[in-house]
Amino acid sequence: MQNESNSTSAQSSDFDISTFLKNLTGRPGVYRMLDDAGNVLYVGKASNLKNRVSSYFRGSGLSVKNQALVNRIRRIEVTITASDTEALLLEQNLIKTLHPPYNILLRDDKSYPYIHLSEHSDYPTLTYRRARSRKGKGRFFGPYPSSGAVRESLNWMQKIFQIRQCEESFFRNRSRPCLQYQIKRCSAPCVGLISPEDYMESVRRAVMFLEGKSPELIQELIREMERAAESLEFEKAAQYRDQINHLRHVQEQQSVEVDGDGGNVDVWAVHQEQDAVSVQLIFVRGGRVLGSKSYFPKVSLDMAPGELLQAFTCQYYLGERESTEVPDELILSHELADPEAVTSALEQLKGRKVRIATRVRSERAQWLKLAQANAEHLLRSHLASQENIFQRLVAVRDALSLEAVPQRIECFDISHSSGEATVASCVVFGENGPIKSDYRRFNISGITPGDDYAAMEQALVRRYSKLKTGEGKLPDILLIDGGKGQVGVADRVLEELQVAGVQIVGVAKGVTRKPGYETLILGGSHHMINLGPDSPALHLIQQVRDEAHRFAITGHRQRRHKKRVGSSLEDIPGIGPKRRRELLNYFGGMQEIRKASLDEIAKVPGISRTIAETIYAAVHHES
Repeated sequence: MQNESNSTSAQSSDFDISTFLKNLTGRPGVYRMLDDAGNVLYVGKASNLKNRVSSYFRGSGLSVKNQALVNRIRRIEVTITASDTEALLLEQNLIKTLHPPYNILLRDDKSYPYIHLSEHSDYPTLTYRRARSRKGKGRFFGPYPSSGAVRESLNWMQKIFQIRQCEESFFRNRSRPCLQYQIKRCSAPCVGLISPEDYMESVRRAVMFLEGKSPELIQELIREMERAAESLEFEKAAQYRDQINHLRHVQEQQSVEVDGDGGNVDVWAVHQEQDAVSVQLIFVRGGRVLGSKSYFPKVSLDMAPGELLQAFTCQYYLGERESTEVPDELILSHELADPEAVTSALEQLKGRKVRIATRVRSERAQWLKLAQANAEHLLRSHLASQENIFQRLVAVRDALSLEAVPQRIECFDISHSSGEATVASCVVFGENGPIKSDYRRFNISGITPGDDYAAMEQALVRRYSKLKTGEGKLPDILLIDGGKGQVGVADRVLEELQVAGVQIVGVAKGVTRKPGYETLILGGSHHMINLGPDSPALHLIQQVRDEAHRFAITGHRQRRHKKRVGSSLEDIPGIGPKRRRELLNYFGGMQEIRKASLDEIAKVPGISRTIAETIYAAVHHES
């Protein structure tokens, strides 16, 4: 590397950006933006330094966040590198060392835990180990997302396979079984109550479980159970049955699991909403989902999802080398800004090939879907935290010129399919976020199909007429998802019901119909307010409006598809005696089949994905 210090001699008010850009190289490298005190504001890498740095100083089009950074820049330093990969590695080292305020900072210096299988000749142990202590003989499984995830897995190991977890000194000095044997968590190898051969068989099955081969293990145990029953060894058969039930319970807790070895995969998803970001990481080891981690990075610059995900994952792997293991594959919700450089850097660190994918199928698509759903859900929960809600309530008071901070907001929305199964929703937010116990849905009837005004009127009358009888609480703000027409309906209904003291606010989509460009319409005067996309008040109003929309759609779908649940296997086309026997043998009865997910049904021997879909639809009476 070589440092182009001669290109960055000017600073403070003397910084001549035109001259600087004119002389800047087009080679790959890293740039550092500094303020008037010499503090590094931002570190970035570029394939072409001239083009990238120039983009911050174009005449127009910069976002408010990016403009705030540019206004503070008094000096820029660059370092040329031989390749994009070298630039990426240098960027991560500088971010970790300098902690620039405008970069995404990953504050997670922990080392991840593993499960360690010792190399004891007769009676190996399964124990908890941190990454820093991954030394010595034996086999390691992981990493796991938390110590709790390891301890939960070890707890299941004890229940299912009764493998010891005690220290060697404790093991050698026992003369009678310990409490773990009494509560059926250990087979007491310390006093010879199990032979080395039988114990190693339990270890083999535990390894199958840790490698994600639970479906094969369950089938093996089913065969052993049937053999024991045929030999009239009913106590042994009962032990196999209990192991099978425990394994199935673990599978139910796993949101997604695949047959066989799915490899070591990290699944990343990013979700942006309002002015906040959520990053979700799901750990998959041996084809089994071990757990997840959630991050809510502070993003000081406007970044596309792919740029944000690249910045975050690079810090995670390249900036935490002592404790973070690079998996065989990364599955991402968005394309990285520079996938070739990231892949090269990870392979250089790992020492072998690393695959990065965004377009995946089958079980990998399910993992990605799970990560995306979690990222979205957790961000909304984060936004609904007490501190965030109160700050936004204060902002709403100021934006609407209210006398006091609103204590209760109610929002209505209408959902239907071409007038069919119309449902109105009412959601409630308070100082601590959503008040779900006060949510209500109204099945709308007796109106012209598709008449949203009549539907809104009926819902508002049914909701607020109860106030006269002392039921319900009066909101400070009534949000209506709609424009002047819907606001007019709300004005009329509250006037007829003699309900006073409620500020009606319509939330109308802007011309572009994009979030952040809504127009607020005040009841009575119909005065219109346009808040900026970064307004905390608008963020809260959007959040409440979106929750009302979600609640209405869910109710509409339930009403439209509501049918009697129940089915007999004999009535399902393509399900003969053999498949019925396999299904009942696997699940134990119709009640468990009805509870099973589509993926779980597809794991039954002889049941293909297509047949599983037919069974799932039949037992749930889905059309």
